[in-house]
Amino acid sequence: MSMTRRSLLLSLPAVALARPGFAQAIPLTEISRYFNSFSTAQGTFTQINPDDSISTGRIYIRRPGRVRFEYDPPERSLVMAGGGQVAVFDGRSNQGPNQYPLRRTPLNLILESNVDFSNRNMVVDHFHDDNTTSVVAQDPENPQYGSIRLIFSANPTELRQWVIRDDLGDETTVILGDLTFGEDLSARLFNITAEASSRSR
Repeated sequence: MSMTRRSLLLSLPAVALARPGFAQAIPLTEISRYFNSFSTAQGTFTQINPDDSISTGRIYIRRPGRVRFEYDPPERSLVMAGGGQVAVFDGRSNQGPNQYPLRRTPLNLILESNVDFSNRNMVVDHFHDDNTTSVVAQDPENPQYGSIRLIFSANPTELRQWVIRDDLGDETTVILGDLTFGEDLSARLFNITAEASSRSR
């Protein structure tokens, strides 16, 4: 698995620390409400990789537990989560996907059926910077997995980007375009077995 795809998925967040301007930060309860306000979302993304190369594509989210990162041509790479697993398909390989449990990734936190940042011992920083609010999180029991910084704009609350620092210290930034919410997304988009079968033909 390439470091680019690996870095996209390797982290998790949680106990807000005071900083100047903290009073202006979007509250953790409001950030939780944002995620719980939708079951499906889709849109475009731009990814800045650790080597400063840039990838683009589309993201599809179907909560709880499902997400799909579809990279634009000429790449055939794909990252998807479904059935409690994350699968990383390398577009340059004819082998099956690399898989590991969703619970070991930062995606698990925002894909839960009930997202609650205020009651999770995962937030290690929460602050306001210019016109954005950041929440930095990691798995308190497994900090070696890395960390994720979620960046939001306010009025209305919207997730704009995240930065993942993996277990090797490399950072991958994902910048989101405008998301469309509430549209019906086929379960086939998140079916790892069906995707693997179609790619093996």
